[in-house]
Amino acid sequence: MPGGASLLSSGGMADYGGGLTVPVVLTCLMAASGGLIFGYDIGISGGVSEMESFLQKFFPGLLKKAAHANQDVYCIYNNQALTAFTSSLYAFGMVGTLVASRITRRVGRQAIMLAGGSLFLAGALVNAAAANIAMLIVGRMLLGLGLGFSGQATPVYLAEVSPPRWRGGFISAFPLFISIGYLIANLINYGTSRIPGWGWRLSLGLAAVPAAVMVAGAALITDTPSSLVLRGRHDDARDALQRVRGKGVDVGAEFADILAAAEHARRNEEGAFRRILRREYRPYLVMAVAFPVFLNLTGVAVTAFFSPILFRTVGFESDAALMGAVILGVMDIGGILASGFAMDRYGRKLLFVIGGALMFTCQVAMASIIGSQLGNGSKMAKGYAVTVLIVTFVFSASFSWSWGALYWTIPGEIYPVEVRSAGQGAAVAINLGLNFLQAQFFLAMLCCFKYGTFLFYASWLVVMTAFAVALVPETKGVPLESMGHVFARHWYWGRFVKDQKVGDEST
Repeated sequence: MPGGASLLSSGGMADYGGGLTVPVVLTCLMAASGGLIFGYDIGISGGVSEMESFLQKFFPGLLKKAAHANQDVYCIYNNQALTAFTSSLYAFGMVGTLVASRITRRVGRQAIMLAGGSLFLAGALVNAAAANIAMLIVGRMLLGLGLGFSGQATPVYLAEVSPPRWRGGFISAFPLFISIGYLIANLINYGTSRIPGWGWRLSLGLAAVPAAVMVAGAALITDTPSSLVLRGRHDDARDALQRVRGKGVDVGAEFADILAAAEHARRNEEGAFRRILRREYRPYLVMAVAFPVFLNLTGVAVTAFFSPILFRTVGFESDAALMGAVILGVMDIGGILASGFAMDRYGRKLLFVIGGALMFTCQVAMASIIGSQLGNGSKMAKGYAVTVLIVTFVFSASFSWSWGALYWTIPGEIYPVEVRSAGQGAAVAINLGLNFLQAQFFLAMLCCFKYGTFLFYASWLVVMTAFAVALVPETKGVPLESMGHVFARHWYWGRFVKDQKVGDEST
């Protein structure tokens, strides 16, 4: 082919030109800024849910319940209306993801990210002006649709524009921005909790800022070469690829493989969701389901949502609980940065093993301490409460190092182009659906099972670590268009995926 022969069509693992150019770094950072809205909402929801001014306006019964000295401390915050404030967002996030998955091939990744940021912006403004629970829920619905659009498009966008050698680090920028958003949200909660009456409105309304950042970032970047090729805009696609790889870099081989993969998808035109159910796509379907299921079974989602409430449960006052959540955000960022540095040097599997072992230890320690020290109508001794805080910090950093970063990295990079939108959409939709269930029922679960809740998550950490070691192929440094070779040569998935040369297929 002119401009360079396709390495994929010759059956090899392509090693394209181009590296850490300024355009690709800026493009990926602007795209990854969509993670801010994820992190900000997670942090804001938990903090606002325990602000007295917020509870007084919308859930006054909870304050009366908490005032009773003999109330079971595990059950003080068990209120389905309060958890609906958090969980409604994730239900509509699932809807948004499925809608985005259906239209992203026609309109492109960039347009989906723009729509996601705009919906989130509208939801932030509605929540800030909320006069009743109904307005709160409507605002959360808009926020959820925005999250769904962003979560479906952004990781795929990053995977498609990143240089293969550094793809893991670039995709990990998305969870990094999630952690930054979470930290910012908790810092804001710490400040606004001191504003009587309307501090919660400021916390919710400032969600418009990360939404505006996302909209601006999405407006300034071009669509991905793969997305443009799928819509027949080949000249624009080559220009976009040249722009992110740098002037003077020969992009012929990489562009030829993008064309070959798109042509392969076009010759097998079929609904992506129907196609991913076929036998030859079984590994991708399993990953699309397993990753979000295991992510939620780490227990980190509920820890992030309700960390201020959890810290108050074990004996900290409101300000100390919010500051604990701030430190939790710092630990998240540290774990993501370490993961982004390590995954492209030492591979993905090592991160799963180390993170799984540490998280298991932390969950067992939490169950042991809370089970022995926290009882009905009691408060935990300060020394034990501080230990719980430290264990939670270690757990958070371990999660960010492993599943927190790799959940976005691996599903974002493994899918063939013909099922990429369906695979990523299914993974994010299932994740948001499970977020909804956990956010709605975690406090009831804590009330019912008490410290056994942490043992439940610990047992699943053993299962998911074994799954990652045995069934998740190592994808370090593998170009997207060569990913099928990795699955075809895997000890188990090779029985489903054939190692074929897509560029040589007959028409």
